Amino acid sequence: MWQPIKRFFKDSETIFWARLQAVFGIIAATLTYVEPAVLQPIIPAPYFPWLLVANGIFTEYLRRRREGDL
Repeated sequence: MWQPIKRFFKDSETIFWARLQAVFGIIAATLTYVEPAVLQPIIPAPYFPWLLVANGIFTEYLRRRREGDL
């Protein structure tokens, strides 16, 4: 069971972290779009969920860029 999971994340904790951030960003963006008041105490700015998505994608990009160096 662990082999398919490790293969999906390319044996990299960085890629796992990047994808986890992107998923949380998408969930937060959806909640913010549906009902902005739900996350307002936690996430004050409406663009913050998209910042999480961009951060996750950028982290994965940086990790893949260095893949050949490791």
